[in-house]
Amino acid sequence: MDVEVRGPVDLSSGDHQHLVRKAADEGSQPKPKQTKATAPAPEPKQTHGKPHPKTDQRADSYVVDISEETTPEESNAAASPFSEESIRRAFIVKVFLLLSAQLVITGTIIGVFIFCPAFFAVLIVLACCEKMRRQVPANYILLGLFTVLEGLMLGAVSVFYGAEEVLWAIGATALVTLSLTLFALQTKLDFTLLHGVLFVSLVVLFIYGILLLFIRSYWLHLLYAGLGTVLFSLYLVMDVQLMVGGSHHLKLDPEEYVFAALNIYLDIINLFLFILQLIGR
Repeated sequence: MDVEVRGPVDLSSGDHQHLVRKAADEGSQPKPKQTKATAPAPEPKQTHGKPHPKTDQRADSYVVDISEETTPEESNAAASPFSEESIRRAFIVKVFLLLSAQLVITGTIIGVFIFCPAFFAVLIVLACCEKMRRQVPANYILLGLFTVLEGLMLGAVSVFYGAEEVLWAIGATALVTLSLTLFALQTKLDFTLLHGVLFVSLVVLFIYGILLLFIRSYWLHLLYAGLGTVLFSLYLVMDVQLMVGGSHHLKLDPEEYVFAALNIYLDIINLFLFILQLIGR
């Protein structure tokens, strides 16, 4: 008896077990003894027509086809690029990181317009809480938050002007800031003595700006922008002299570096806004 494996057979159906068991039972049965024939074998008759094809296959030869069965789910999993868990995990992490960044940026921009009181709250804390603006890293965090909010608000304001006007305003602000800073460092005039006068002028300018909300006059708005530019130019000179100290009447403590940076930053931003109004008109 011969068992030969040639083609595929479904292992899950159990057909191969039946074939193997049948082959084993037939192999265990004894074969009948063959006796020698004394009579001469008759000659084969001559037949007309097609002869039957001869076959070499024995009667006790069985063909068992065994193949490994693969389900459609297993074949799809092998071909999928996410078959490895590490690749899938890295993919999920990247998606959620990008999504988080998008949501943070969007929420920050929306917060500028909805939570405007936060801008003034941070400004008040930095200006009035001396202990807070000297404490590291709280002072850096508050200053960074204030800078981000101020920058976003400036971006919202700049939308109402043309790109060329904004660029001219930036260039003019940079030139004025550099010139006034060099002047404050070289001049022998003490602008820190004008601290009270400048504060009163700022209050008057603030009231003037409120009145202009109800008065539509080109020349009054132009005058307001000019006065604001002059006022914050003087403030810039005074704050630079407060920073350097020396022989000036007023000076800042060396620990007040955050407060000094905040003062000069606000001077430059307000100077830019007033110059932008002048150029825009």
